[in-house]
Amino acid sequence: MKYYIIIPAHNEADFIGLTLNSISTQTLLPSKVVVVNDNSTDATASIVTEFIKTHDYISLVNKTSEAIHLPGSKVIQAFHKGFETIDADFDVIVKLDADLILPDNYFETIISHFKQDTTIGMVGGFAYIEKNGQWILENLTDKDHIRGAFKAYRKECFLQIGNLKPAMGWDTVDELLCKFYGWKVVTDQSLKVKHLKPTGANYNKTARYKQGEAFYTLGYGFVITAIASAKLAMMKRKPLLFFDYIQGFWKAKLEKKPLLVTAEQASFIKSYRLKKMKEKLFNL
Repeated sequence: MKYYIIIPAHNEADFIGLTLNSISTQTLLPSKVVVVNDNSTDATASIVTEFIKTHDYISLVNKTSEAIHLPGSKVIQAFHKGFETIDADFDVIVKLDADLILPDNYFETIISHFKQDTTIGMVGGFAYIEKNGQWILENLTDKDHIRGAFKAYRKECFLQIGNLKPAMGWDTVDELLCKFYGWKVVTDQSLKVKHLKPTGANYNKTARYKQGEAFYTLGYGFVITAIASAKLAMMKRKPLLFFDYIQGFWKAKLEKKPLLVTAEQASFIKSYRLKKMKEKLFNL
């Protein structure tokens, strides 16, 4: 199976070399790696250019955009820019962040999962961050969720869900749509990815409200949004974020923001989320 990687990168000079190096030492190499230099003002582009000299499967695409770093839209617009440059001769497409160190067997293991079960639509490992000299699990999501930093999609699944949505919540809606269309989402705890920059490190204050807006545009409804907001705020150990999320939800509702999903998909998502919440409640 052939896999292509697209890496959106904005001012990642401190990390992009480490990421590309960890890709170049994979036991199963990619057929293509496209780095999208998204308006960087540092040495990101020149570092990638140096890698291109010795790795013919790596290419660089330059993109101009606003410097503001809002979650979701900016990074996925850069991903789309990279996707436009590739051909259709791949079996798996990977969206990767530019601040990761992957274990050497990462993609060999990912491809192995896809080969073993043709109903698997997405596969990913787990993110670890450095704290007090130790690499610990970046515990911001459930263990059945693949982090947005490293998403691998079977081509058929990727096309069926309609590519990635350029909005916050894209890395949740992709999995929900994956399930809507009957695909499996697989996480492999043996694949420990070093995440060199904490999630959300560059987000500005506006991003707080964007999370609530994301819950609205996913079609969650208020009850599920309230539960999800409380859970996320507690996982981040910032309880007051709950009120920002709720404010963002109501703001999006009043402004009648368009949903990222159809009415049928929203209905499925609500039912699925409620079912998962009930399962967790009964397992306490």
